[in-house]
Amino acid sequence: MKDEDIKKYVKERYGNIAASQTSCSCCGEDTTEQAMKIGYTAEELKKLPEDAILGLGCGNPTALAELKEGEVVLDLGSGAGIDVFLASPRVGKTGKVMGLDMTPEMVEKANQIAKEGGYTNVEFHLGEIEDMPLEDESVDVIISNCVINLTTDKLKAFQEAFRVLKPRGRMIISDLVTEGELDPEIKKSFAAWSECIAGALEKQEYLNTIFLAGFEMLEIVTETDFQEPNIDSRLDGKIKSVQIKALKGCGSCPGTSCSI
Repeated sequence: MKDEDIKKYVKERYGNIAASQTSCSCCGEDTTEQAMKIGYTAEELKKLPEDAILGLGCGNPTALAELKEGEVVLDLGSGAGIDVFLASPRVGKTGKVMGLDMTPEMVEKANQIAKEGGYTNVEFHLGEIEDMPLEDESVDVIISNCVINLTTDKLKAFQEAFRVLKPRGRMIISDLVTEGELDPEIKKSFAAWSECIAGALEKQEYLNTIFLAGFEMLEIVTETDFQEPNIDSRLDGKIKSVQIKALKGCGSCPGTSCSI
């Protein structure tokens, strides 16, 4: 499988989701029910534009981000904007929340929702997380929800995240990892890639990749079995949903670590 073919398939899959307002799940639940199952509260969802809720992801990174007034936040793989719109009131009028997504249909959808909803401190950009169209050290906080696993070059994605974060900036991500090796047939499946399965790394390899990109103070905040009604039986117990915090050090204290 070529990287460009995987990327093309994933873009087409999520472009169709954006156009049809359906999630990648086939369990028959509506998107709000799916969103609540992965960590969003009913109170949070009531405050959001309905079209932003696609039921995608494997966690709720904004719940752990401890966002502050005036911060600049970047959401990697922002989709229709659910986490961007949740972060918007938390950073206030003096802050800004940016969404980055490689799917044109998702970016167009999110920008339209923002316009209709009167969100003045959010913006959405078309781009890839392995080559972010942002300046160095321009972001206070990075969030991401079940997106890093979709890239074929995870080290490059984390290096880019490290580059755009300010010193002492923090990253809070929800993602899927594995325990043990996946069946080779699954890893070669385009559908499994787009469903956030085939591209998932073994947990320790995932953490090591974040370390290699330069991050410090890694912490797995939560870890649960990933549950999907139609998940392949070969994946039973092998897929974990994790939420991870990491810090970009200040660079001025050799041999020591800053605290999150």
